[in-house]
Amino acid sequence: MKQLVFALCLTLVLLSCSRNPLKIKVSDVSVNVKIKHLDVDLLPLTRDQLKAAVPDLKKKYKEFFDIFTYQMIAIGGTDQENFPDLLWSFVSDSALIRKLVPAVAEKIDTLRLRKELEEAFRHYKYYLPQKEIPVIYTCISGLNQSVVLANQLIGVSLDKYLGASSPFYVRLGLPVYKRRNMNQDRMVPDMMYAWAGSEWPASDKSNSMLSQMIQEGKLMYFVDAMLPDLNDTLKMGYTKKQIDYCIKNEAAMWTFLAEHKLLFTTDRMNIKRFTDEGPYTSAFGQQSPSRTGIWIGWQIVRSYMKQHPEMKLSDLMAIQDSQLILNQSSYQP
Repeated sequence: MKQLVFALCLTLVLLSCSRNPLKIKVSDVSVNVKIKHLDVDLLPLTRDQLKAAVPDLKKKYKEFFDIFTYQMIAIGGTDQENFPDLLWSFVSDSALIRKLVPAVAEKIDTLRLRKELEEAFRHYKYYLPQKEIPVIYTCISGLNQSVVLANQLIGVSLDKYLGASSPFYVRLGLPVYKRRNMNQDRMVPDMMYAWAGSEWPASDKSNSMLSQMIQEGKLMYFVDAMLPDLNDTLKMGYTKKQIDYCIKNEAAMWTFLAEHKLLFTTDRMNIKRFTDEGPYTSAFGQQSPSRTGIWIGWQIVRSYMKQHPEMKLSDLMAIQDSQLILNQSSYQP
């Protein structure tokens, strides 16, 4: 009986140690996530309907309409005399846009998108009750930007998440490492990561390898908090094999950065080697994933938060001193 009691107590201790503190109950948190679908309102219009609809579209979609026309499809604004003609050229593009519409309808589940966003923003309001939830805008951009941001809005191009095997991406010649993350599983993580970056931008002084690693690590920890049930592979955009590589080689990668005095380098090209997207990290060979510097920064921030369980998420995101986070993280890969 004593052995049984001891075994049960040990199990409970191990479970409590391995429990993810970010997995919290948020079902009672009320959120009102507004999602507006520019693609639904714009793309079915005929030429005559479109010209008459432009003022209403601009009124309904406000700042996002200008972001869409100026930034995403690059046709300028409504003050141009030929704006309706330019917009119609985009809408009526039979070689791309007209083919993207049924592809998006087939591959993108907007009800699922709403459900996932509501769950993420329940966590957002739990941790940051004083902050407003941004309005979400969807569009078809002709394979342009995936996520755009502005004051209290997130825009997402649904046509950038059609799946790795999408013929649109294959015809563009996009490499496999890019196409692998162009699926709906990645849509909400991309949106939450981008939103964190806009709410807590890097300091102007964050120009060293370490400061960028920690900044990215904080953004990834924010995604942890918003989507605690999501697998790390989807948060990071890695395969399981790539995650396993990072776990197995974490100490060796950290030692490499330290021994080669890279943590405090401000050389932009050196930093990009460890933080930019690509097929792999050149310093670690073709078996490694890219962005290993970001992955290590994420683990440092996770370690820091384990050492400071009382710290609020907002306080973490506000810290600009990357050296402080490293020093107080007890990070020992």
